[in-house]
Amino acid sequence: MAMSQMLKGLLEGCLLAIINKGETYGYEMSEKLQTYGFTMVSEGSIYPVLLRMKKEGWVETVQKSLPSGGPKRKYYILTEAGHQELLAFKQRWAEVSSGVDRVLGEENEDGTFKKES
Repeated sequence: MAMSQMLKGLLEGCLLAIINKGETYGYEMSEKLQTYGFTMVSEGSIYPVLLRMKKEGWVETVQKSLPSGGPKRKYYILTEAGHQELLAFKQRWAEVSSGVDRVLGEENEDGTFKKES
């Protein structure tokens, strides 16, 4: 499975978590993802996800002027529905990651799986 396929489902939850920490704009989210180790996520790939999240009612946007002038910047804010979706994502992630950890924990040092008794 390609890394991009794995990331597709995780990106929404990660973006919700980033926005939950405070209103933020697209490029800033991309930079934060990079600092968390998501080096394979490009800035352009998050905008379709943000648009879908807005259509779902999970985020709202507000336009703000920059102190230095120039074009307004679009900031994303979590809605109550977004908070609920983030909580649901955290629960789903806990279930999936613990299952994967259990499976991977059954590997031998050479990568083969332990045989059942």
